[in-house]
Amino acid sequence: MSINYSHLKAFHAVATQGSFTKAAASLHLTQPTLSDHVSALEERYAVKLFKRHGRGVILTAMGRSLLELTRRQYAMEVETKQLLSSSQGMLSGQLRIAADSPFLIMPLVKEFSSQHPGIRLGMNFGNTQWVIKQLLEGQVDIGIMPEPGHDARLISIPFRKDDIIFFVGKGHPWAKRRNVALAEIEDQRLIIREAGSYTRLLFEQELHRQTIVSQHVLEIGSSEGLREAVALGLGVGIIQAGELTLDNRIQPVFIRDTKLQVIEHLVCLKEAKMVPIIKAFIDKITPL
Repeated sequence: MSINYSHLKAFHAVATQGSFTKAAASLHLTQPTLSDHVSALEERYAVKLFKRHGRGVILTAMGRSLLELTRRQYAMEVETKQLLSSSQGMLSGQLRIAADSPFLIMPLVKEFSSQHPGIRLGMNFGNTQWVIKQLLEGQVDIGIMPEPGHDARLISIPFRKDDIIFFVGKGHPWAKRRNVALAEIEDQRLIIREAGSYTRLLFEQELHRQTIVSQHVLEIGSSEGLREAVALGLGVGIIQAGELTLDNRIQPVFIRDTKLQVIEHLVCLKEAKMVPIIKAFIDKITPL
């Protein structure tokens, strides 16, 4: 009994995107047509692959097992296409990257793009939890983030160490100081990323360890927004030192009595590691 490829492709799209509406748009199908494809697959094999959950869907146990297979199948399909394309002497295709910050990844992307002009690059940015979710749902090929945790489905390659530091606007009193003690943040408004940011988690764990309480906190959902808030004098930000690119509106301030360090990782799905385009990007980094 052969499997209808269109039905399997419809299942994979819904499973990775968590929504019939999003999946239909990605496959350029109407939602009723997509629903018919999934229903036909379920009816043919007398299985239930999804449960409705609010405006989205969640996978059943059978659905989760099937998704593991379709992920490997489509990774192999991409790898096959890229291998055949590489026989023409130049890699081609698309590489989708998700990162926690644009400031650390852009130099690497620039170098990779100049060496592989036939590859279309797509980039999105979010916190560590979001990047991992994008990888596991098959929305991106490579993630760049600190401390991805331990997930058997992922391969993680550490490649960069970076210190966490404060930074302030030029008009802030700390702008005239090279360093401060960590406890001095108690008297300042702290500007931090949203929950899910590993830099925030590491910093808050250290505050708790030293019983330091920051009374005034402003939470901002992007590294670019955080930078703008600090530049405008709204408070003291925390950032990886390598993210602090040239900007004459802001000033780094080091933490003299505490060393907080982040290790950046390149992360991808295990089955995708040898896909030619992904492997070419991995080969650009030097592991620690």
